[in-house]
Amino acid sequence: MDGQTLTKAPVLILLGPPGAGKGTQARILEQSFGLVQLSTGDLLRAAVARGTPAGQQARAVMEAGGLVSDDIVIAILRDRMTEPDCAQGVILDGFPRTTVQAEALDALLAESGQQIDAAISLEVDDAAMVARISGRYTCGTCGEGWHDQFKQPKQPGLCDICGGTEMKRRADDTAETVASRLAAYHAQTAPLIGYYDRKGTLSRVDAMGAIEDIAAGLGAIVARAVA
Repeated sequence: MDGQTLTKAPVLILLGPPGAGKGTQARILEQSFGLVQLSTGDLLRAAVARGTPAGQQARAVMEAGGLVSDDIVIAILRDRMTEPDCAQGVILDGFPRTTVQAEALDALLAESGQQIDAAISLEVDDAAMVARISGRYTCGTCGEGWHDQFKQPKQPGLCDICGGTEMKRRADDTAETVASRLAAYHAQTAPLIGYYDRKGTLSRVDAMGAIEDIAAGLGAIVARAVA
């Protein structure tokens, strides 16, 4: 480990399919508990930009059009978790995605006598998720988010916030694409729920309600984990 020591502060994992609200809830937990959200994509980009040894390896793989290996991701995560701001604890968002990655993460944490303190599954209804994601769009001027069913501007096509008229939808937010992403989640990542359930660290939160209600449920679980 090159003399670096991992934090022994709480390590939490948020599980859930695309659109379940992991990013939103992670930011709330950061503010409430002083935790640091660690997103795999952000970590990779930062490591590449900084030119760390693991980042250089990741850059070479990406430039060759390949997928960054679990070993490289774990090395980048190890580097990040030794930094001082992680001393209050971290929330892992987007990693692990498979049981193989979960086992590698367990091995990493075991280096400092640490383990996962809580793996929290954001429980959603697939059909509702397709409607939630495929109906969303944003104002092209100010970025305000809107939805066909749940949050429409007062005048169709006219942003309440800035008066913009250019509305945009993400190309991958079609019902077909969302259904495909959900299927991939269930096939690859959902087995993690069983993995952490067997370890006794799994908690489940209904993620179909209001953001504030979901945050309250998560907060109660995290409060116990960080106590």
